[in-house]
Amino acid sequence: MTRVSLFSSPLLLGFEEVERLLDRAAKIPGDGYPPYNIERVVEQGSNGSSGKERLRITIAVAGFTVNDLEVTLEDRQLVIRGKQKEEEQKDYLHRGIAARQFSRAFVLADGMEIGEARLQNGLLTIEVHRIEPERLVRRITVKDLN
Repeated sequence: MTRVSLFSSPLLLGFEEVERLLDRAAKIPGDGYPPYNIERVVEQGSNGSSGKERLRITIAVAGFTVNDLEVTLEDRQLVIRGKQKEEEQKDYLHRGIAARQFSRAFVLADGMEIGEARLQNGLLTIEVHRIEPERLVRRITVKDLN
């Protein structure tokens, strides 16, 4: 069976890696736990114009400590894992606070770089910076073989 690709146009060259990233992103489970926000933060330039842009990922991890969390970058995939230690047996009348392990993954594009990660008031915040590539224009010499 032949698979039709989004990037099957003969005018799009070298986009196989992008297609693999899209496939990987489609396979990431999305059970909704823990809840998270992704925020675009634009720094203001010195003259009032829009400056550099970054993303801020905030994940609600109430009850987790720094030692319960692991943040890794695995081949352009930001992976956040949480695992709490087992508590001694308690006799709950009602248990509504989830104390389960989780894994949340985000696929990063080229030029994205992980900055600082902080845990404060039950919220894990990870800064993701967009590194602007240098724009290059290069003239290609055409050789006359006649």
